[in-house]
Amino acid sequence: MRILFVGGTGNISTECVRVLAERDADLTVLNRGLSGAPLPEGVRRIVADIRDPSSFAGALQGEEFDVVVEWMAFVPDHILLDLELFAGVSHYVFISSASAYEKPSPFFPLVEEAPLGNRWWRYSRDKIACEELVRASSVPFTIVRPSYTYGGTWIPTALEGVGYTVVDRLRRGRPIIVPGDGTSVWTLTHASDFARAFAGILGREDTVGETFHITSDEVLTWNQIGATIAEAAGFEPRVTAVSSELMARVEPDFGPGLLGDKSHSLAFDNSKIKRFVPGWQAEIPLAEGVARSLAWFEEDPARQIVDAALDAKLDRILAAHERSLEI
Repeated sequence: MRILFVGGTGNISTECVRVLAERDADLTVLNRGLSGAPLPEGVRRIVADIRDPSSFAGALQGEEFDVVVEWMAFVPDHILLDLELFAGVSHYVFISSASAYEKPSPFFPLVEEAPLGNRWWRYSRDKIACEELVRASSVPFTIVRPSYTYGGTWIPTALEGVGYTVVDRLRRGRPIIVPGDGTSVWTLTHASDFARAFAGILGREDTVGETFHITSDEVLTWNQIGATIAEAAGFEPRVTAVSSELMARVEPDFGPGLLGDKSHSLAFDNSKIKRFVPGWQAEIPLAEGVARSLAWFEEDPARQIVDAALDAKLDRILAAHERSLEI
């Protein structure tokens, strides 16, 4: 089975490459080659930009793949090009997003058949439109919807980004900001857990036409998530809950992801992926995953980059929240 990843160096796809390489899969990644990170032994790279016809023209000439996994399609035009390029593939896997689910949902926990819709977030609406094109095509497809999935170089928070900024803020006595009153629940998934399940559905006839989400079964409140991160970093839990609507007014860039996703309680029913991949379950709780990420940052001070612009946005949100409490 020859597998092509369009992408392959992102947060989730990197772990999927690693897992497939460990399983001796015949894997090729097609990307621009900008990450500089070496691929695992046995994984081949085609350097091309799938969105630039002059770049990939000829790059796929003579290449044949049984499975194509599309990590980099975000708008319908991307799918239309794929359907032309990979019309003869045996299995096309489109990576969508769990942010496409309508929220609040009539299903809790979420099942794959839950209705889609997101009036706040264009990214999610575009993913829905991509799904519709894939379903209407003749290509043998599977759709996968990851939720908030973090890897070994991420510290997953609602607002503080995925890098070292949150640790720097904790060190300076600043709290972790969480949406709403902090009591809504959320699901964070380690990329290595996702990858083990994902590898099990590729190239299988019984997964064609199916949709899966792949997430952890660990459900925590945002208050618990913030406290877990602070404690893993060696600080007293300092968490401040701020209205999502207020945060969206102060910093509009945060609005779509908060109002269309993170401000709603979210848990997933993973029974479907467990049926198709017997024995799989997510194994890495948040406390362990964050500890791994912190160890990665601490290995090299050059990785401990603080985003000054993000830091300023967070302080503006806190200031607005404090003013609102005085009214």
